[in-house]
Amino acid sequence: MSDPIPLPQSPAHLPPSLSRLWDLAHNLWWSWNPEARALFEALDRTLWKLTSHNPVKLLRDLSPERIQSASTDPSFLRRYEAVLMAFDAYMNASDTWFARQHPEMGDALVAYFSAEFGLHQSIPIYSGGLGVLAGDHCKEASDLGIPLVGIGFLYPQGYFHQRISADGWQQAWYEPFTGADVPIRPALLPNGERLLIQVQLDGRTIQVAVWQVRVGRASLYLMDTDVEANAPWDRELSARLYGGDQEMRILQEIILGIGGVRVLRALGLQPAIWHANEGHATFLTLERLREHRSAGLSFEDAKEAVRSTTVFTTHTPVPAGHDVFPFHLMEKYFTPFCDLLGVTREEFLRLGCAPGTADTAFNMTVLGLQLSGLRNGVSRRHGEISRRMWSYVWPEAPAEKVPITSITNGIHVPTWIAPEMRQLYAKHLGHDWVARHDDPTLWERVTDIPDQELWNTRMALKRKLLGFMHERARLQWIHGQIEPSQVLASGTLLDPDALTIGFARRFATYKRATLLFRDLERLKRILQDRWRPVQIIFAGKAHPADEPGKYFIHQVYALAKDHGLGGHIAFVEEYDMHTAKFLIHGVDVWLNTPRPPQEACGTSGQKAALNGVPNLSILDGWWAEGYNGANGWAIGGTEFNPDPAAQDAADGEALFRTLEQEVVPLYYNRDGDGVPRGWLSVVRESIRSIVPRFCTRRMVRDYAEQLYAPALQQSLRSARR
Repeated sequence: MSDPIPLPQSPAHLPPSLSRLWDLAHNLWWSWNPEARALFEALDRTLWKLTSHNPVKLLRDLSPERIQSASTDPSFLRRYEAVLMAFDAYMNASDTWFARQHPEMGDALVAYFSAEFGLHQSIPIYSGGLGVLAGDHCKEASDLGIPLVGIGFLYPQGYFHQRISADGWQQAWYEPFTGADVPIRPALLPNGERLLIQVQLDGRTIQVAVWQVRVGRASLYLMDTDVEANAPWDRELSARLYGGDQEMRILQEIILGIGGVRVLRALGLQPAIWHANEGHATFLTLERLREHRSAGLSFEDAKEAVRSTTVFTTHTPVPAGHDVFPFHLMEKYFTPFCDLLGVTREEFLRLGCAPGTADTAFNMTVLGLQLSGLRNGVSRRHGEISRRMWSYVWPEAPAEKVPITSITNGIHVPTWIAPEMRQLYAKHLGHDWVARHDDPTLWERVTDIPDQELWNTRMALKRKLLGFMHERARLQWIHGQIEPSQVLASGTLLDPDALTIGFARRFATYKRATLLFRDLERLKRILQDRWRPVQIIFAGKAHPADEPGKYFIHQVYALAKDHGLGGHIAFVEEYDMHTAKFLIHGVDVWLNTPRPPQEACGTSGQKAALNGVPNLSILDGWWAEGYNGANGWAIGGTEFNPDPAAQDAADGEALFRTLEQEVVPLYYNRDGDGVPRGWLSVVRESIRSIVPRFCTRRMVRDYAEQLYAPALQQSLRSARR
């Protein structure tokens, strides 16, 4: 994308009677509203599928004849008016949960900074769980009426696309997306001019263009350095998510944090609460320190002012997930900040180093912990681990008093529910179940769903998943993208009647995708049982620089092509939000095998449970508090061995034993009607116990009540002082 970029215009062939389709397509509310999605699909079902459910591209590519036909179709026009009525009612609602429960916060704006946002597959600016969680957070804030503005990057080349070579190695390629074909627009100033901000880096000025994404009632502003006035190497700064070396990373994070604050100032927005989602964004605290110092506050008072309005969420106990920059890079880009803040080099560097330590690098998580007033991990267990992990930041406090709390992640239910399950719940739980989905008493009604009906729905979703895999393999074959040996690995021989296990997530080594391969002969006996066959579907990307993770993919793919296991193991390429939905909707069991205690939370299993898929998981992350003994299966116990080899051996044995003795027999224990009644009891308990507790409705309410409201009160007290 190059500058200047005009405001995307409505397609010329869109008649006045349907003109609001263009505005509707540019608000991602449609992505979690089934009636709105059905409206766009009704324009051209084939094109809707070919555009990966992207209404902006659909409207651009739609033939004038088809749109003209729709504009005179009474049935379509009635649906159009009904969707617009629902959209307007949603956007203009004043009686929201936030307005009712927190009138004292009024219009207090929350600024939510994140390096990635997973909103929809048409905007590929996410790599995994952190981004999807951020996207779900924004959607739920909109649903609850919380005034929230998001700050992130556009990443014109997005995250990498994945292909697996014939010999089983991940290949990464990047494909720039066209701004005119996705639901984004240039951000404009009140006078109608295009918003550009500037960030000074090492004696040069970087021009940053800003884009806006509407997410229901929330707005998301995305920064982009691909501006004509910038040098070629600076235009590449925001090109890719998590690309480049350490210097590229620090430059991106300077723009995210410092540039993000300047974006909000340029728009005239005055956040009351600043929420840094992970350490990538914590340079925002330095820019706010500079602002307070410029306004005349002392350095200590400026720090207190920043702390009182800042919330910080840490997302991982894995060291590689915490950005640490050598002092020479900090000095290269922040030496002017020392003068602006009126502090020495040592005082400045101490902001990212724990007191009393001999740290030799600047830790972004430590910066976030020291310049925030409220901090949280993302599950109960992760909170405990974080208090131990970061206790050295508060050397005087006992571990249990370290000021890091926890709010367990959840999922945005309207986004992740399968249409078939949505209809099933509407029939048996009530048509208003989505509005009440965080009410535990509502989910007691899952017992009213007849076994046969629940089973038929689950089987239909599995067939839908396998159909998706078959069609993808067919198209790849037609376009010459795969060789004959790869057709088998793509899952074309999977059996719709076999117990199907899903393992789909980032291929980081600690997630142990190959744990089941520790004993191949035992695995073969499980998979190839003539009377009780089992099959496993894998999906996920390894970071391009993660060689061990790529080797794990290679191992999986090699077995998927092996004639001894082929037809029982499959690998699905290009794991994104679109593919994820087919998997979490269609498998029978969701497998998760992280090496404890490295799983901070994980939310894919929550999405699976929403759709009637029980979890088979290590007792780590959210599952440590979600498992109740009847809603799925635990692999091993709650204790973990510090010796990785011993832990892997114990967990591998526990996984095989659980499959052989519990999971497989229960699935195949059928009555005379061919229905596994005992299995469906686990399915129901999984739904009943997990959905209301592990949804973003509960999660964002917790943020509002436990972090945002206290931060605002603390800020008001500080202002009065």
